[in-house]
Amino acid sequence: MKRGILIFLMIFTCLPSLWAQDRQVSGKVTSSEDSSPLPGVNVLIMGTTEGVITDMDGNYRISVPEGATLGFSYIGFAGQDIAVGNQSVIDVVMMSDATELQEVVVTALGITKDKMALSSSVTEVSGDQFTEAREINIANALAGHVAGVNVSNIGSGPAGSSRVIIRGNASISGENQPLYVVDGIPMDNTQFGNSGMWGGPDRGDGTSSINPDDIESISVLKGANAAALYGSRASNGVILITTKKGTKQKGLGLELQTNYTVDPIWDQTDYQTEFGHGWGGEPPDNELSGGHRSAWGGPLDGSIAMAWGADGVQRPYVNTFADGGTNMQKFYQAGQTWTNSVAVSGGDDKQTFRLSLSNLNNKSIQPNSGYDRLNAALSRASNSP
Repeated sequence: MKRGILIFLMIFTCLPSLWAQDRQVSGKVTSSEDSSPLPGVNVLIMGTTEGVITDMDGNYRISVPEGATLGFSYIGFAGQDIAVGNQSVIDVVMMSDATELQEVVVTALGITKDKMALSSSVTEVSGDQFTEAREINIANALAGHVAGVNVSNIGSGPAGSSRVIIRGNASISGENQPLYVVDGIPMDNTQFGNSGMWGGPDRGDGTSSINPDDIESISVLKGANAAALYGSRASNGVILITTKKGTKQKGLGLELQTNYTVDPIWDQTDYQTEFGHGWGGEPPDNELSGGHRSAWGGPLDGSIAMAWGADGVQRPYVNTFADGGTNMQKFYQAGQTWTNSVAVSGGDDKQTFRLSLSNLNNKSIQPNSGYDRLNAALSRASNSP
């Protein structure tokens, strides 16, 4: 009798183990985009730390308890939780999930770093903002886009140079402008002549020769810490210019852009037209009078007086623009700028390329002056490891 009771108790004790026997579940995980297998997918028994990963063919096999739920997760794809139930084969199709990554910045030698890991302040401006608000010199387009950056557009015409200062002047007598770096290569932005106390030509600088249509983005590194990447030349900050590159695609990509801008005269001071040249409230009475060089004459009443220029000819003392208009309107003209660019890009698994041509034709607001620029750019990148 005792032996029978003992056997019964042993059977009763083993029943829960029999009821809780694990189930073998297998399957394959593929991508929804091209049905390709996904290796390295995490397959986890929810509520536990037990799990497996898929092999190179996307296959997996795992033992799960009764009533278990499997969780599937993979970088770049939306996770899925699937209850096992009575299933022994569970195939999973994972949907791609585009997640915004943390901002990165291309620094010295083309090295990409997390923006939060940099010790200097960085501001990035997309290249689209330079083509929407057209400037012949791209340095002028930085005005209003980056905090702490002061841009001075020298009034020497469309081909004039620009002065960019980041966080104020650091030196009284030295150079205060930042270092310009194009695709990881420092660029000489020397001004080719500039106006001084006694005048002089301004033949532009390095940034005036860059085509805005070729720019992917511009990053501004502020502070002296930028010198840790580029040396002492970057003590006034760095302006990183990243140009557009070709992309892997079928066939060739073609970009066509045409832009036309008009520059009217903005500042037309409203000069007085009631009094003329002269001295002491009187018009000049002879060609040697100092009144020709002074603006303290009498009312423009139409009387006969010595005309401006001391040519010995008397003319009516009247406003020469009584018919309307001003000296500015009669001398200056509306500036016009035509920009046409074309770019061809393409690539495959091994390499990509981009070839661009651009032509700029400008007629300045000053007669007999303008600026013509022809750009050609070729970039090639290898995709080989």
